[in-house]
Amino acid sequence: MGLYKRGDTWWMRLTMNGQTLRRSTETTDRRLAGRVLDKLKGQIAENKWFTRLPGDDRTFRELMTKYLNEHSVPNKAATSSLRDRSLAKRLLEVFGDMTVTDIGRRHVTAYKAKRRTDSAAPKTINNELVLMGHAFTMAIREWEWLNENPVTLVSKERVQNHLERWLTFEEEATLLALAPGWLCELIVFAVETGLRESEILNLQWCHVDLFRKTIAILEQKNRGRDTLPVSNRALDLLKERAKVRPLACPYVFCNTKGTRIRTSNLWRAFKRARGKAGLTNVRFHDLRHTFATRLVQNGADLYMVQKLGRWKTLSIVTRYAHRHPESLRAGIAILDQARARSTKTAHSPAAATEAVG
Repeated sequence: MGLYKRGDTWWMRLTMNGQTLRRSTETTDRRLAGRVLDKLKGQIAENKWFTRLPGDDRTFRELMTKYLNEHSVPNKAATSSLRDRSLAKRLLEVFGDMTVTDIGRRHVTAYKAKRRTDSAAPKTINNELVLMGHAFTMAIREWEWLNENPVTLVSKERVQNHLERWLTFEEEATLLALAPGWLCELIVFAVETGLRESEILNLQWCHVDLFRKTIAILEQKNRGRDTLPVSNRALDLLKERAKVRPLACPYVFCNTKGTRIRTSNLWRAFKRARGKAGLTNVRFHDLRHTFATRLVQNGADLYMVQKLGRWKTLSIVTRYAHRHPESLRAGIAILDQARARSTKTAHSPAAATEAVG
């Protein structure tokens, strides 16, 4: 047993029963490292410590590969799995060749600081840490690679929850006037249904019932299946699309070749159209916020908004409540009505007779 340095940090080398383990003391102070080693010696003497874990021979790259292939792909929606792979690339650039048991809290903290220096958004940093933390959790609970999750010891970045952007009717009209026809259809459908971008692009004719005026949503974040009514404007759009649909293409919205519209093409066209309209701070996803905001502003209760927008919890929808205080006035009116009834009862002849008796 002994101490040695890696860079500025002191490490411990432990040998017992022919097994050798190396552990970081996570300190640059030689005296403190000595105390950590002494404590460990005591635990070993009491047989409370010293088990060689599979993670001692596994790299972080192996951990992420196993997580993506065995958990992310089989259990998450395709878009979520794709996002996991994108987030993992950043993590692998730093931790890829490190042994998972060598990754400590200070390494995660240093990574967070580096990403902040790279001007990564706080939410992006948090998403990367959440992915990393979940991979470590799987390694502990299901694969028994290690005993500690270093990510849980590191605080997340503070995210400024700015108000989501939504379009006024005038802004919508301006955007539609400057967008190509095929994009106009997607914009209108998004505003009228509140569907997510992937749900619109993946919508197929077998999911559309023009007679019942409904659409079925099969692929979404909560992996559910919903049948939703559509507005007259959205229904008219679907009827027009049905008249010119290529019989060989199953998708409601397709390109001139009769195939599914690519997400990159949608983003590129939308960015160009919003620039012409002077709406550079609007994203395609904000059309979903526009759908919810218009419902709330016109008196729809939050439970109805949740169901129509398929948000998993009502708490997510409450962020729209403040956008139309008048929609809450009906609740306050209940108090006025209750007081009016009470006053009327107190001054009724029956009440007066009872008081005299």
